[in-house]
Amino acid sequence: MTTTLRPTEPLQRAADGTRSRHYQVCVNSRPVGTIHLGTLPGFGDTVAAIHDLRIDEADRRRGRATVAALAAEEVARTWGCRQLAVTVPADAEAALRLVAALGYVPRNRNMAKRLGDTPPALPAGSRPRPMTREEFAAWREYGTEEFARAWAERGIPEEVARARSRRDNEILLPQGPDTADMLFTVVEHEDRPVGTLWLALRPQDAFIYDVEVYAAHRGRGHGRTLMLVAEAQTIASGRRLLGLNVFADNTPAERLYESLGYETTRYGFYKPLL
Repeated sequence: MTTTLRPTEPLQRAADGTRSRHYQVCVNSRPVGTIHLGTLPGFGDTVAAIHDLRIDEADRRRGRATVAALAAEEVARTWGCRQLAVTVPADAEAALRLVAALGYVPRNRNMAKRLGDTPPALPAGSRPRPMTREEFAAWREYGTEEFARAWAERGIPEEVARARSRRDNEILLPQGPDTADMLFTVVEHEDRPVGTLWLALRPQDAFIYDVEVYAAHRGRGHGRTLMLVAEAQTIASGRRLLGLNVFADNTPAERLYESLGYETTRYGFYKPLL
C-alpha cells in the first residue's frame, strides 16, 4: 500500500510571510485522514511545524500517522526548512510515542498551576518592587540576546534567532515598560536586587514570560521567591491560573516548577531535517 499526501488547497501565504497547506492523507488514493503543515512566524522558511495530524479511527494503528509525518518532512524540505516542529498535549500518549519513534527531540514544555485565593507569603527579608525604566532598558537588551541564544543553541541560525527574538519583543512590548497588562518586577533580598520577573496578565490567566535570578545569587532559594511573587500578582489581578514555558534542558527550573505544583500541559519537540 502507498501512503501519500494530497493537497486540498493551494499553498497559502500569510501577511507575516508564513506558508501553510492542508492535505489529505491517502492510502492508494483513499482518504484516511488529514494533516496541516506550515512554517512558524519569525523563522522565515527555517522551521516548519505539523499543526495538526488526524487519522480516521478505522485506519489507526496501521502506521498511517508515521508515514504521513515522514511525508510531511519531505514537503518541509522542499520548502527549504531545516527543522520540523510539533506540539503535543501532555495526555496524548499515542502522539508522544509517535514523535519519540520518529526521532523528535524535546525542546520545551508548557506548565500551569491552579491557584487558590490566598497569596503566598514571601521569605523573610525578601520583597518585590516595580522595575525602574533604567533597569527595564538593560533587562530588555539582555533578555533579547538571551532568548536569541537559546534558539541558536537549538539549531536555529544565529541571524534568524536574533530576528525572531527582536520580533517577539516588539510584538509583546509595543509600548515598552508601559505596555498594558505587563508587570515587570525586581525582587530584593535584604535590600539587594537578586532577580527579575516578567508577568503577563491575559484575559483568562497569567503567564510568566521571563524569570531569572542574577548569577551571583543563585542556589539560595530566590527562584522560588520569584515564583511566589508571580503567584501573588496573579491572585491580586483576580486570575487563578498561572502558566509558563521552560526549555527541556533547564533541569533546575523544571524541578523548581514541579516542586511548586506546576503540571505539564503541552510538550514541544523538533527534528533536524538533514
